[in-house]
Amino acid sequence: MAKRYGGKYSPHGEADPTEQPSRGQFDGARVEPAGARANILFIPPIPLVFLSLNDGALGMTIGLIAAALLTGAAFLLREGLRAEAAYNARRTARRPAIPRKIFASVLTGLGTALASYRVEFLDAAAASDAGIIAPVLFGLAAAALHSVSFGLDPMKDKGMEGIDTFQQDRVARVIEDAETNLAEMTDAIKRAGDRQIEARVERFQDTARELFRTVEEDPRDLAGARKYLTVYLQGARDATVKFSDVYARTRDAQALAGYSELLDDLEQNFAARTRKMLLDDRSDLTVEIDVLRERLQREGVRLD
Repeated sequence: MAKRYGGKYSPHGEADPTEQPSRGQFDGARVEPAGARANILFIPPIPLVFLSLNDGALGMTIGLIAAALLTGAAFLLREGLRAEAAYNARRTARRPAIPRKIFASVLTGLGTALASYRVEFLDAAAASDAGIIAPVLFGLAAAALHSVSFGLDPMKDKGMEGIDTFQQDRVARVIEDAETNLAEMTDAIKRAGDRQIEARVERFQDTARELFRTVEEDPRDLAGARKYLTVYLQGARDATVKFSDVYARTRDAQALAGYSELLDDLEQNFAARTRKMLLDDRSDLTVEIDVLRERLQREGVRLD
């Protein structure tokens, strides 16, 4: 009987089930949470500084303090939006230790109140004392509008029910060190001056962060993944530093090929470890389901 010839490279061929599909260029990409609407808040302090330079000692001091408060509020808001995005991206997460967005709203209100008081002070300096009611109202309005526009910080933990907080703290410390190694890899590979290899490093980092998230969701996996989060990532960081120094000077194609092969091996091993941990979690779920079904059957509950 005739049989159609085909393979994984044929139009209707079957791919190897053990082979993982390659990542796309934008796989794992995330939108920068601190976008234009947050960065534009760095602009108002600039004209405030220049307008305060010719207002005398007291007027200049008030204006500069107001500009500093508004700039600090913009910095806190940007970091708060990034912390909120990281919180939302995880299934289990603790609330931010510092409510940056709330502090940003407070600083915005204080900065606006001082800027308004500066105007009141200049207008009333020759006649009478400057009033404080209008500046306070302006500050309260600015703080309220800031909170409505950007929201509040997450105020409670997410998905932490039944999780050992001690183990979670251990995982957090290990992953923090791992993220430091990834950041050092990013800084080092920029010295190579090759955008393609930078993108390749980013794809490996996305795979490594999938392992991070898996360990965070189940801290019991830390024992099996510790060498990946410490030894392997430290080795990858050291190799990246050495490769960047060599490639920046020589543009050696052989060094580039060897480093690319190293990233391929690391990515495959990290992905395989992540899949194994997920399979172990599924096996634990199957055991729990089977135990519950047996208990129900012993108690006379019929399961069809």
